Amino acid sequence: MTEQPAPGRPDPNLKRVERGFEGLIFNSRWLMAPFYFGLVVSLAVLLYKFVVLLAEFVLHVPHAKEADIILGVLSLIDVCLTGNLILIVVFSGYENFVSRIDPAGHPDWPEWMTKVDFGGLKQKLLSSIVAISAIQVLKAFMNIDVVFDAQKLGWLVGIHLVFVLSTLLLALSDRWSGGDHGGPGR
Repeated sequence: MTEQPAPGRPDPNLKRVERGFEGLIFNSRWLMAPFYFGLVVSLAVLLYKFVVLLAEFVLHVPHAKEADIILGVLSLIDVCLTGNLILIVVFSGYENFVSRIDPAGHPDWPEWMTKVDFGGLKQKLLSSIVAISAIQVLKAFMNIDVVFDAQKLGWLVGIHLVFVLSTLLLALSDRWSGGDHGGPGR
């Protein structure tokens, strides 16, 4: 006859299997690390694109109109904001989903990098997307005398408004739920 565990006591073999499974699930978070490394590589690619845009911008400045200079600067800002967006995702995603980062040995480590939780990440992402979208609308508006496409401008404005509304709704829902996601004092 096999020995049965006493009523109310868990089976030790089942408990061992459960702990092993939980360990597997917990360690599977490291499968996200290559994704974040890929984003770091994409940041390097974006840097290359920024340098190319900057070189083209500087070379064309002497004979460019004011509107062309503003459009060039907006393009550089757009790429820079996209880089910021990648950094936000890499740092806060890694910190929230893979492993804590110890900033102790880095005196110039930005404070926000290890203090953005998932709600704060969503807000920062949407805010960056709204800023990028606004730049696209502004670039189209600044270029309106060269190429006027009412349908394209309408789509740009409509999509931008959807991003703005989504950001506002997310901020309101976080406020109503009592969440303070990565704000001052955190």
